[in-house]
Amino acid sequence: MADLSTVDMKLIDSLFGMYGGYVLGFSNKTFASFFARDVGIDIYDDAYAVHGESKGKRLWGFLERGQPAVVAKALSALWEIREIERMERGEEEKVPQARQRLSALLTKLGSAPLPADPSAASGPQQQPIPSGPSQGALSELDAKYAALMAMDDAPQSRGYAFERFLKDWFDVWGLDAHASFRIKGAQIDGSFQHDAATYLVEAKWQGKPVDADMLHGFQGKLLEGPDWTRGLYVSYGGFSGDSFAAFTARRLIMMDGADIYFALNRRLDLSRVIGAKVRYHSERRQPFARVTDLFPI
Repeated sequence: MADLSTVDMKLIDSLFGMYGGYVLGFSNKTFASFFARDVGIDIYDDAYAVHGESKGKRLWGFLERGQPAVVAKALSALWEIREIERMERGEEEKVPQARQRLSALLTKLGSAPLPADPSAASGPQQQPIPSGPSQGALSELDAKYAALMAMDDAPQSRGYAFERFLKDWFDVWGLDAHASFRIKGAQIDGSFQHDAATYLVEAKWQGKPVDADMLHGFQGKLLEGPDWTRGLYVSYGGFSGDSFAAFTARRLIMMDGADIYFALNRRLDLSRVIGAKVRYHSERRQPFARVTDLFPI
């Protein structure tokens, strides 16, 4: 079996998806075809269903049970597909040092590293453009969140500090955040951009959970906006049980203090976190999915 560490598995998830149940853009049929044709195995064999039936969980099972050479072959083939799709979409690489890190993993598995990036072999040599936030920027976010938790100021001051922290967090991950503003007599705690949609933000730093009335109030602001307006309700204290029983979310996803902590601590791309929450809500009509469930270790 391939000897993959937790860090190795997190890299694979960052590159191809896995823990959320999905792998790149594969359907069930194309996923089976890919493994049969390019890897030479039946990914829908019961042996790979140890973690569940989804594509991502079958990949997870395969990585744990497959032989090192076969796992390396699959990862190399997945990389080729990922690169073709990324170039066709004109997207920049978002995973820091993706090619080098996967090459090191392939070498660890006893296989050859990935070929050199062809785009780097021609033209004048340039300094690489960093992809994603620097470790310094992420460490600074950690410090800001720790300082926020240590504040003993009045609730209003702490609330403003929470809004500033969220804006910094969104900006670090390239979500083009705006600070709080007012519209037609209503206060909006901020906004950001994600997948061509504008998200309005409601931020609550308080010990008690947010109830259904507060969610209804924020949703009313969203429904008054254009169809592409979405909402993120961030409640440090979480959400009450009756808030889910008495509230049907439209255009709205939720995040609590634990989500923030684990996303920061595990250096999760905030854009991926938002995307996973949106997809979970679209598929299951549940606006609050925990980060630890969407991105399990």
